[in-house]
Amino acid sequence: MCLDPLSVFISYCHTDEALKEELRKHLDPLKRQHLISEWRDRKIVAGENWGEAISKNLESASIVLLLVSIDFINSSYCYDIELDKALEQNDGKKCIVIPVILRACMWQHTPFAKLQALPKDAKPVCAWPDRDEAFVNVVEGIKAAAEKLLG
Repeated sequence: MCLDPLSVFISYCHTDEALKEELRKHLDPLKRQHLISEWRDRKIVAGENWGEAISKNLESASIVLLLVSIDFINSSYCYDIELDKALEQNDGKKCIVIPVILRACMWQHTPFAKLQALPKDAKPVCAWPDRDEAFVNVVEGIKAAAEKLLG
């Protein structure tokens, strides 16, 4: 692919870091195809202003993944800062926001409930008998969204 890859921002609560890392492994084929590139907060180096780095990368993202769990919803930073900015960008057609339901929670009563969620039927990743199958479903949805953005 000759186009620049679409930048993906992953918004998550650190409690869900292990699940985020599983998802990242499944995203690798899309990275190898140069369909996406990914930024995450673990790329912030010592001495860097983490709030500015997060804000800058969130604002420049083409796709924002919300890794949804009760801990994400209860995180002031994820919910009040990252989510608000992501939805503002989404409403302004500057990016697409994709909720990825990791664990069962009352996400249907949130501002992002209006958005199509992954995996299929918004069944939480942790509720699937085979977690790899759930992540493949998620990545297929992300791939379809990325291809649509690229036209």
